[in-house]
Amino acid sequence: MKEVEKIVVLGTGGTIAGTAAQASDHVGYSSAQLGVEQLLAVLPGLPQMLSGRSLVVEQVAQLDSKDMDLATWQKLADRCSHWLLQPDVHSVVVTHGTDTLEETAWFLQTVLQPAKSLVLTCAMRPATALVADGPQNLMDALAAAGGAPRAGTWVVCAGNIHSARQVQKVHPYRLDAFSSGDAGPVGWVEDGRVRWSEWTEAPRLGASCLDLVLQTPIEQWPWVEVVLSHACASRRTVDALVQSGVLGLVVAGTGNGTVHVALESGLQDAEKQGVQVRLSTRCTMGQIVGSSTRWQDVGGLSPVKARISLMLSLMSAQGGLLNPG
Repeated sequence: MKEVEKIVVLGTGGTIAGTAAQASDHVGYSSAQLGVEQLLAVLPGLPQMLSGRSLVVEQVAQLDSKDMDLATWQKLADRCSHWLLQPDVHSVVVTHGTDTLEETAWFLQTVLQPAKSLVLTCAMRPATALVADGPQNLMDALAAAGGAPRAGTWVVCAGNIHSARQVQKVHPYRLDAFSSGDAGPVGWVEDGRVRWSEWTEAPRLGASCLDLVLQTPIEQWPWVEVVLSHACASRRTVDALVQSGVLGLVVAGTGNGTVHVALESGLQDAEKQGVQVRLSTRCTMGQIVGSSTRWQDVGGLSPVKARISLMLSLMSAQGGLLNPG
């Protein structure tokens, strides 16, 4: 007899699980108060939505995503990997806070490179809001996860499906808080039906570093920071980070990857001391074009995602693996 397929939902907290004293309060709330089972319990027509599949629910963490840490990332990668490798698991959904959602999505895509659908979703209003957006986002995420398998990590919010590589939070309050910039969404969820822009799969990034991520104690993960180039910038932040033992720096440059001359001097000296330097732009759309800088650009990644890739690259180099991306 054929086993019933499963969709797994992993909870990590966030605004989607938040509560406030008043239904009208959309900002003065406490994140990560409700368990993921409670979030699922209020969804209408859940059995019909699952189309005969069973649901597995697990609370992996319970935190405000602004406080996301390496230990939670390590545990989440472990649990996602465990479930995605089960032959009877169709896909995995993760509930998450919005503040660092784009970073977690890119971390999971880079580390896991899933051959099934891994869908992250969120909310901009707490669960107690008069018109909460979490239930609809979670329903849309289940719809996206329950369709034809799409290899990769996706983010579902406000009816849009974004790729882990492109997605960024671009607004601090409105319900449609995420954008994929020039690339645009890869799909949409409309009245429970998924419409993809094309047959989309996330790109393979090279050798997986999952084993290394799970086996390396978090205190041994390479320290990488983001530094910002801006008017009147100085090298003092870079000098302080180098003296403290930073191993990698991602520069959020102005415009087309330009860097203030004073900051550039500090970065050059940091590089001479063995610090890996990567260049990105602080512009929220587009990517560096035709740069002749001495530093490798990050291929369109945002500074925070480039930080993750450099951290994993340094970890992989230490472990003798190929560059993960």
